[in-house]
Amino acid sequence: MNVEQARFNMIEQQIRPWDVLDSSVLSLLAVVKREDFLPAAHRSVAFMDLEVPLPAGQVMLAPRVEARLLQDLAPHRHEKVLEVGAGSGFMAALLSHKAQQVVSLETRPELVAMARENLRNAKIMNVEVRHADGSDVTAVAGPWDAILLSGSVAEVPQTLLQQLKVGGRLIAIVGQLPMMRAVRIVRSADAAWRTETLFDVVAPRLDGFGEPTRFSF
Repeated sequence: MNVEQARFNMIEQQIRPWDVLDSSVLSLLAVVKREDFLPAAHRSVAFMDLEVPLPAGQVMLAPRVEARLLQDLAPHRHEKVLEVGAGSGFMAALLSHKAQQVVSLETRPELVAMARENLRNAKIMNVEVRHADGSDVTAVAGPWDAILLSGSVAEVPQTLLQQLKVGGRLIAIVGQLPMMRAVRIVRSADAAWRTETLFDVVAPRLDGFGEPTRFSF
């Protein structure tokens, strides 16, 4: 496989057509080696438009979804960013190039170890991977400029929104199968938040976040 041609095709045929037009994001995807963040057995599918298996029964999101989430979060170089769901560490690696500091939380020990090793091998120094539950407010205590949930939740807990700075934003994939949507929630004042729907997409659930009660009659 011609790796660089496959990477180029991923960017031009999958990511750019999905309204990822930020040149800084596209350039970053060309230089951060996605394949290096995958188990060796799955590196051959690193650039395909699909979720790639990771240890502990988890997956890496499809490239176009990761790219769109990164673009819509729009982190800045002076900002402190929280990621919930480290996975293999790839999204944290992307964030590290655009933010000042990144803290990435992961509940599964195998993935904590994998993400730390991948980031170390990539010589990324401004990311901390913590073995912690992102739904636990003590683990996510801010304030944060931006928060990214790298997976889906039924709803975003208010306790998590409280960890944003005023003017900060959170991006998450919210809803139930078969309908989920990526949303951006901006804290506009101490007690006010504004929600914007970004795009429709389905993603696996993040660990630890509750489901709505279902009533049966």
